[in-house]
Amino acid sequence: MNVEFENEEEKITHTLKQKNWNEIKSNDSWAIFKIMSEFVNGYEKMGRIGPCVSIFGSARTKPEDKYYGLAEKIAYKISKAGYGVITGGGPGIMEAGNKGAHLGGGISVGLNIELPFEQHFNPYIDVDKNLQFDYFFVRKVMFVKYSQGFVVMPGGFGTLDELFEAITLIQTKKIGKFPIILVGSEFWTGLFEWIKSVMLEKYSNINAEDLNLIKIVDDPDQVVEALDNFYKKYNLSPNF
Repeated sequence: MNVEFENEEEKITHTLKQKNWNEIKSNDSWAIFKIMSEFVNGYEKMGRIGPCVSIFGSARTKPEDKYYGLAEKIAYKISKAGYGVITGGGPGIMEAGNKGAHLGGGISVGLNIELPFEQHFNPYIDVDKNLQFDYFFVRKVMFVKYSQGFVVMPGGFGTLDELFEAITLIQTKKIGKFPIILVGSEFWTGLFEWIKSVMLEKYSNINAEDLNLIKIVDDPDQVVEALDNFYKKYNLSPNF
C-alpha cells in the first residue's frame, strides 16, 4: 500500500516505525562503509586540488541580493590573488562564490550535500571538482582540512554551524590557526557583541584572545588583505 506523506519528517518517522531496533542497528553497521567511501573519495580528490579558501553563506540568497554580488566579487578577487575557492556547491552564496572563482579563472570546488530541499549543485563548479556527500560531518572535515581560510557571508543555521566548528577547532588547537573573516558588519556585529558582552565578560566562558580569531569586514579588498597579511605574518603562502 502506498502511503502519502505531507513532508520529509513524516516519511522518516514512518520508515523508522517499520523497523525494529536490531534492523536499525544493522543498517548503522553497513553505513560505516558508505562513510568510509566518502572520506576516501574526498581525501583523494581534495588532496590533488590542494588548500583553498572556503566561502560559506546562505543557500537562500537570491542573485539580486547585495550579498550575492559581494560574494561573487570576493571569490573573483580571491582567485586572482592565487587562492582556490571551495563552497558547499549549492545555490545562493555558494553559487556566487563558485561563479566568482570561475570568472576569475581560478579553482572552483563544490562540496555538495544531498538534502530533500534547497540543495542542488550550481553550474560554476569545475567539472572534476564537484564532490557529493550524504553526511554533513564528512563534508565538514573536507572544508576544514583543505581550507587556508574561511570567508563567512550572512547565512542561517548551517553557516553558523560551519563558523563555530572552525572557531572551536582552532581554539582547542585541534587544527592550526587560519583566518576567519566575517563579511557584513550589519549582519555579524550583533552576534560578535553578544559573544563579547555575554560569553566573555558576563560568564567568562571564553578567553579574551579568542575574539582575535574573528575579523569583520565589508569590502572585498579587505578580505584579500586579511588573507595575505595572515600568511605574510606567519611566513606561509598559498599552495598553488
